[in-house]
Amino acid sequence: MSGCNDKGKRGAFAAIWATLEDRDDFSRIGGGPLPGIAFNGASATDVRFAESMKSSRIVITGVGLTAPNGNSLAEFRRNLLDGVAGVERMEIRYMGPQLAGVCHYDPLKYQKKKEVRVGTRAGSISIYCAREALADSGVNWDAVPKDRVGIYIGCTEHGNVETENEIYNVSKFNYDTKFWSHYHNPRTVANNPAGEASLNLGVTGPSYTIGAACAAGNLGLIHATQMLRLGEVDFAICGGVSESIHTFGIFAGFKSQNALATHEDPRKASRPFDKARNGIVISEGGCLYTLERLEDAQARGAKIYAEIAGYHVNSDASDYVLPNPTRQAECVRAAVKRAGLEPKDIHIVNTHATATPLGDIQECEAIRAVFGEGCPDTHINNTKSYIGHCMGAAGALELAGNLPSFEDLTVHPTINVDELDPQCALPGLVLNQPRKVAKVDAILNNSFGMLGINSTLIVKRFVS
Repeated sequence: MSGCNDKGKRGAFAAIWATLEDRDDFSRIGGGPLPGIAFNGASATDVRFAESMKSSRIVITGVGLTAPNGNSLAEFRRNLLDGVAGVERMEIRYMGPQLAGVCHYDPLKYQKKKEVRVGTRAGSISIYCAREALADSGVNWDAVPKDRVGIYIGCTEHGNVETENEIYNVSKFNYDTKFWSHYHNPRTVANNPAGEASLNLGVTGPSYTIGAACAAGNLGLIHATQMLRLGEVDFAICGGVSESIHTFGIFAGFKSQNALATHEDPRKASRPFDKARNGIVISEGGCLYTLERLEDAQARGAKIYAEIAGYHVNSDASDYVLPNPTRQAECVRAAVKRAGLEPKDIHIVNTHATATPLGDIQECEAIRAVFGEGCPDTHINNTKSYIGHCMGAAGALELAGNLPSFEDLTVHPTINVDELDPQCALPGLVLNQPRKVAKVDAILNNSFGMLGINSTLIVKRFVS
């Protein structure tokens, strides 16, 4: 960090320096370039300082999840390889039986009955996944300074379930608001899922949710990575959750758009890339990870699932709901570049495809633009065909479903493709049966959302 003591030459980074200069943990920040950043007018000293902001390698050390077809990574992965879907019919208020992905975890494993009653479904899912991730990580939780832990949970929406329920309940009392629950406000604030987890775990560091539509699961990991690199926290619990199936409004909304899946067999309802696909299966779920700096994970002898290699987030700025394949392709290319890789180096691409007729085609156009040529070892799959669309949890769950590929060298397929839509035909697409491959060193995870938010996250095989 030669030259950084000359405060008069820090230029544009003076404010950052003022924040970090006196921190006890500043020595932990260091090393490596910041790809994609232009230092217009910055001195060499400025550049060196900015480069120091990218610190240690960030690794995944624990996974906790609940999905419509599994309540642990091992169970989830087994069902992905065995072609076991988790969609069923569920009674939805005002709409009757609807197809949905329902989780069947035990909320009382980590909560008391009163806590479940007072809290929310999203909060309960967050607590379950966080506790499972911590157990999986092998960390001595009692010894971890709780003020140095951050909880970053992506969600698509929050509060609709509780508000709908309260309105329904007071309707039974002639809309007399004195019957409105005094628990309503803490149940509906956007921070609720992370806040409930912090209460359960005793975490006194930053705990908040990240609203990023259906890109939120990826954003939870991306944000945690950034906070670890900045030295804001030393241990992160992150990912995404969704309780969307418990609000009739989301079902009604997608139905009004003619985007709600139908099928006589619930297990075959979610069918991305199939010529006869007809919409989304709405699902709940959650997946949270423990992220650490590599040196910290190694110091405690932690197992390491993967290393965060690169990421990118951008926006379409073109439509409320219609995806923009040009912006999606730009997002993917930028993430690959930031990871220091080329498209041919990516061995698994997990698609966001939700089984809407146009949305799948748009994403395939984007993927084709990046991986269409010269990528013989790139294999493409989709996880929503098993579990439906878990909204804010989708990206986090879909990444988890592919993580074991680093070890077993197997790519789980997209199921329910009886007749491939020619417009969705991609080189490397894995359909209906798992595929054994020679190498899995890098996995790319796409998650896109309404109002045009796009996210791409890349993880790579950990090599010391």
